[in-house]
Amino acid sequence: MTKKNPYREILIHTLVWLFISVFQLFTAYINLGEIPRGMFIRQAITPILFYVNYLVFVPYILLKRKLLLYIVASIAFLVLYNFLTEELIFNSVARELRDLPRPPNRVGGPFGIRHAMPLVFSLTIFLLGGIFSLVVDFYKRERLSKALENEQKEIKLQFLRNQLNPHFLFNSLNSIYALVRSKSDDAPEAVITLSELMRYMLYEAKDEQVSLEKEMVYIQNYIALQRLRLKNTEDVKLNIRGETKHLKIYPLLLISFIENAFKFGTDYKGNTHINIKIEVVGHSFNFYIENLIGLYRRDDKNSGVGLENIKNQFNYLYKNNYKLTIEEDQSYYKVHLILNLSQNEVYNN
Repeated sequence: MTKKNPYREILIHTLVWLFISVFQLFTAYINLGEIPRGMFIRQAITPILFYVNYLVFVPYILLKRKLLLYIVASIAFLVLYNFLTEELIFNSVARELRDLPRPPNRVGGPFGIRHAMPLVFSLTIFLLGGIFSLVVDFYKRERLSKALENEQKEIKLQFLRNQLNPHFLFNSLNSIYALVRSKSDDAPEAVITLSELMRYMLYEAKDEQVSLEKEMVYIQNYIALQRLRLKNTEDVKLNIRGETKHLKIYPLLLISFIENAFKFGTDYKGNTHINIKIEVVGHSFNFYIENLIGLYRRDDKNSGVGLENIKNQFNYLYKNNYKLTIEEDQSYYKVHLILNLSQNEVYNN
């Protein structure tokens, strides 16, 4: 969350009050030909009206749902303020205000315009302080609400990723175990490839978004690892087209589809049939994967943890900015994903 700069706020408030004071003093000079000494005192104490309501009454009384106390306290404060300023300060320090020529038809006396106008003015400034305090509180609560929402979203997302990572590691270790058991010469290379995959997942994918280019390298490494353990991978195809350098994507979103394709895409002869197409057109990311349904039939109840997980992540991260279509027939399982990456563009200097 962005922290507020208190010095900047103080400077803004000071400049606003200076502008108001100068404007009123200048207006009095034009109308009267001079500035009464009492006007300087009035301008100096006027901010009290604003800040008592802004800093005390609204946050500590009104926002605590003590409406009756707020009304009583406000009336008492306004009466006391006007009594002190009009009857004590201005009568003792600025007597020339009373000695100024009175305009014709001006109503005098204790309940005349001389008392009514300052009361209206003080009430206006007091209410402005309250309104300003309410507006500031509203935006503060809105910022806190958004921050809390983002924090909860990150916690849920991290929970989903923590589910996904063990699932991925379990499948990868099974692949390497098969190589070691068969005493394959590719086992050392598989370990190195797995280490690269884990490095990406631990250090790169912890960021909120990653470079689309790095995510594509991650997918290529994973497919290379799977090729090492499979007998026949001639029909494992990966085709990536389009510019990937200047776009970002949330990490580890596609790997579950690819994992499941390798898990279910081998027939009874040991041949693996998987076709992956990735195309980037402008800000549109198109992902298509098709695999033959081989020896193992999909069990939606006990398997597919990764797929359910990834669907939840898409709902959290992309909401209405994605379209996911999954089709299955007797022979093939197809996934088509379209992502709008327009909000994730990165501009290089």
